[in-house]
Amino acid sequence: MNNSPVIVEAHCDARAEKIWQALTDNNEMKKWYFDLDEFKPEKGFQFQFQGGTETKTYTHLCEITEVVPYKKLSHTWGYEGYPGNSIVTFELFPEENKTRVKVTHEGLETFPSSPDFERENFRNGWTAIIGTNLKSFVEKES
Repeated sequence: MNNSPVIVEAHCDARAEKIWQALTDNNEMKKWYFDLDEFKPEKGFQFQFQGGTETKTYTHLCEITEVVPYKKLSHTWGYEGYPGNSIVTFELFPEENKTRVKVTHEGLETFPSSPDFERENFRNGWTAIIGTNLKSFVEKES
């Protein structure tokens, strides 16, 4: 069993403040991430959203666990009706006028053994979400 986290990084041609807003403002999030009913970057805030594969939709259950403005945002990531819980951490590293965005998703081994929960799916998902969706969103708005 592979217990190591999935880590994905992207270099964005945007300042950390702009990326932080994209990560924490629900109106911004809807444009590149998931459509959340409500979101607040506050420890203990719980949120959920729908997502999954072409054949199955899952209700994701999340709770904010850590907020360091403009630097770090962590939340739990679980699935309604399924065992297991994981942690997703977004970290921002300013590099001159650009920002390196790092996503670490740990605890994937706690999910059931299923093709939908394979590590490679998470790696591909975060690569698309951070490396394509977020990057395109913050760079076009800069």
